[in-house]
Amino acid sequence: MKPGHTPVGSTIYTCAMHPDVEQERPGKCPKCGMDLVLKGRGTGHATHGRRQMKPHEGDGHEGHETSLQEEREPAAKKKTYACPMHPEVQQETPGKCPKCGMDLVLKREGEKKADEHGAMPEMTRDMRRHWLWTNSTLIMLGLWLVSSPFTFGYSSPRMIWSDVISGVLLAGFAAAAFSPRFDFLGRWSVALVGTWLQFAPLVFWAPAPVAFVTDTLVGAVAITLSILVPMMPGMAHHMEMMKPGPEIPPGWTYNPSTWHQRAPMIIAAFFGWIISRYLAAFQLGYISGVWEPFFGQGTVKVLTSEVSKMWPISDAGLGAVAYTFELLMAWMGGKTRWRTMPWMVTFFFILVVPLGVTSIVLVILQPVAVGYWCTLCLLTALIMLVMIPFTVDEVVAMGQFLRRSVREGKPFWRTFWVGGTLDEEHKDERTPAYGAPSSQAIPAAAWGVTAPWNLLVSAAVGIWLMFAPAVFGTAERAADSDHLVGALITTIAVIVMAEVIRAGRFLNILLGAWIVAAPWFLSGATAGAKWNDVAAGCLLIALSFPRGNVREQYAGWNRLIV
Repeated sequence: MKPGHTPVGSTIYTCAMHPDVEQERPGKCPKCGMDLVLKGRGTGHATHGRRQMKPHEGDGHEGHETSLQEEREPAAKKKTYACPMHPEVQQETPGKCPKCGMDLVLKREGEKKADEHGAMPEMTRDMRRHWLWTNSTLIMLGLWLVSSPFTFGYSSPRMIWSDVISGVLLAGFAAAAFSPRFDFLGRWSVALVGTWLQFAPLVFWAPAPVAFVTDTLVGAVAITLSILVPMMPGMAHHMEMMKPGPEIPPGWTYNPSTWHQRAPMIIAAFFGWIISRYLAAFQLGYISGVWEPFFGQGTVKVLTSEVSKMWPISDAGLGAVAYTFELLMAWMGGKTRWRTMPWMVTFFFILVVPLGVTSIVLVILQPVAVGYWCTLCLLTALIMLVMIPFTVDEVVAMGQFLRRSVREGKPFWRTFWVGGTLDEEHKDERTPAYGAPSSQAIPAAAWGVTAPWNLLVSAAVGIWLMFAPAVFGTAERAADSDHLVGALITTIAVIVMAEVIRAGRFLNILLGAWIVAAPWFLSGATAGAKWNDVAAGCLLIALSFPRGNVREQYAGWNRLIV
């Protein structure tokens, strides 16, 4: 059916985003997938936008033309007000959106709808109107950053230039984002400047602690105010995010993206950030000593070792940057980000799991490569280890969504960067509401993670192996083996407490076999150490066969939980 040729008396459905799409029955828009909305009932318009001829009453001549003056009068046009965030909400009078409370805006006929980012100028303006204070705050923050080197007396020319240039760029990009035309580019550019500010004190080895604090905090606030508080730039993402769809992944018994599920990661990342900044302050020379309750000068030896100096920047500072991004990414997105922000879930996974495992391994290698343990380093590794099992379930849900979207013919990369939805509803009626008692809220944070007895004992076996060399007098390669493999055993046992990767416990069978065999051909093992390793390895192998309790359902992924 051609637009503008609507038969009189017919019911027409059209797309809120593509009004040229019209049909006589409900359905989906073939361009964007949105539900078609009712355009009109029993009223039509004449071809070419002219009014229909109206018969004169009582003259007996059906179809007699109206007067020339009436024919030339423009047809009355109805005004339509729509919600910027929920375009399916439309009415003929101004008002509030019943879904989100935003003011309805007038839809202008012939308005150009989309730029290269899918943003609608009028809707972008209305959406951003409520968050323009973030732009003003960022401008002031940028100007404050420009003045900081002179206010606090920086001694490093490179830090002075870095803060001045970064402050000017911060203020300039934030000012540009006032215009809907530059909103996308401006806000993402602010986030990039904020990212640079996280690294600048490390790259230039900032000699003044005030420069380190200023840059890292300003950078974090800049990222927060550009893409976290006002939500992601780009109307295309918002339109996908606001489409109706499932809150819980199909076939799952819980939603892995709720704030309850993210709370453990946010808390862990915050404490990891605090500890890493403290260690970085020592490496950068801001403090003369560092706390170490168990291993004497172990922490100092580790932080000043040749292994640590192999990095061009402070490795503890790099850890603080990683925790900063983990903290920000854990906050980002709504409760359906497993389908509305696949890219964010992916990058959060990369930051927590592969990089986290690498960090844990480096800490494990400290007694082997440096010859000392570091208590705070072990604590940061433990924090990172705890975060991993709480992260992987959301990644599995996101992967299942992308796979199904591709099967339905949707483009992979657009869905990956913009998000999408599914043609079904699955309301989350299980997650406790705000204000629910802690007896309900705390267990909800651990859905998808269980600690079966066999995994707890496996973790204990790994910890015992780490301390066994000191008990049995093991030295040289045999001691290194127990230190390293014991830590890996504990790491695997904790990670596979996530139900979706429970099958990973079988890796401990290989490590158990190594523990049984290693002391017989590695130097430095005493007789007691050899039999201790044999007993520990055999016990570990036996503990790795039971699957343990799995409480939740994960659709087709269930068959992989063996």
